[in-house]
Amino acid sequence: MIEKQTELLAANEANAKTFKRLMPEVAEPYNALNREVYRDGAVSGKHKRLMALASALCIGCRACVLFQCRMALDLGATVDEILETCAVTLALRGTTGMGETERVVGYLRELGLIEE
Repeated sequence: MIEKQTELLAANEANAKTFKRLMPEVAEPYNALNREVYRDGAVSGKHKRLMALASALCIGCRACVLFQCRMALDLGATVDEILETCAVTLALRGTTGMGETERVVGYLRELGLIEE
């Protein structure tokens, strides 16, 4: 059975919401840091999310890959920008980056943003 990336992302987000409810003293400083880090500054929030996507692809964090991909899309990143970010990862990580890139392609396909 093929794992649905959209379902994985939804499950991750539900689990994160539960953690944040159970550990608000940890969650709020974490959320505040993220709000500050990803705000527009000298580098736009969209480009920061693309950088985070590249980092997530390099370290192989599937939850981070999906979340950062979605956040970049929400901030106006195009499919081409996402795929070029994946290409940078391949240059840095080699063939092991392809597995995570395949996750991104699957997610974009599930969203109807790319065709078979």
